[in-house]
Amino acid sequence: MENIIKKANVLVEAIPYIHAFRKKNFVIKYGGSILDNETIRKHVLEDIVFLSYVGIRTILVHGGGPHISTRLKEAGLKSEFHNGIRVTDEKTLEIVQEELDKLNKQIVGEIKNLKGDVTGLKGEENIVHVEKKKASKELGYVGTITSIDQKAIESHLKKGRITVLSPMGVSVEKKTHNVNADEVASAIAASMDAEKLVLLTNVAGVLRHPDDPHSLISTLTIDEIDNLIKNNVIQSGMIPKVNACIEALNGGVQKTHIVDARLHHALLLEFFTDQGVGTQIIRK
Repeated sequence: MENIIKKANVLVEAIPYIHAFRKKNFVIKYGGSILDNETIRKHVLEDIVFLSYVGIRTILVHGGGPHISTRLKEAGLKSEFHNGIRVTDEKTLEIVQEELDKLNKQIVGEIKNLKGDVTGLKGEENIVHVEKKKASKELGYVGTITSIDQKAIESHLKKGRITVLSPMGVSVEKKTHNVNADEVASAIAASMDAEKLVLLTNVAGVLRHPDDPHSLISTLTIDEIDNLIKNNVIQSGMIPKVNACIEALNGGVQKTHIVDARLHHALLLEFFTDQGVGTQIIRK
């Protein structure tokens, strides 16, 4: 009986959050190695279906880096990166698009199996508008986002559908480009006036001491992030994530979160409990 009462208390604790977030837009980015794990993926997608059921308008941007790297290796092509960005020539672009299309279809199918109402947008729908990214090295077909077609996304959200997007963009020349998934999620969150942007990852969040998983920082401001980067507390792969959060906040998103997807039902715990489980990043 005690366990049943605890479950009821959790539901009661969630009520004010559900009330506050109904009809709000949430953007969730999910990629990397955690996308490959079936158990983790099932829990993440269950959480997303729950969000939809309680009236939260949910946009899921998925990555696919490990899948793409595996396919390139099988094809005898080298995975080349410059400052964390995949160099994308014509052959690589073809594989990137194929793998992202497969993943999009898989995620949509799994959400349907969980009784979620869902639409998959694979890139050729021209939702993400881009121009060629400029860098110190030739990156090939890699895009910088210029705008987002909010009306197209809104048309699916209005129907109560979870909207699953691949991180592909289209240029004015009608050429598809590979785009960093964190950047896509951040740009969509800003353009859709999202309540939240969430980046799912395989660490607890931003850690005060990178080697200590118990040193989680629950709340950070933009100014605090700048100092942590300067002092090498935030390093390597976490830097583009916090930068994506800052871009979203500067674009009008209310709150951003970095959450460990390996924790069962991490999204529900982050959104619907007083304490949360990851790092929330706010303006100030």
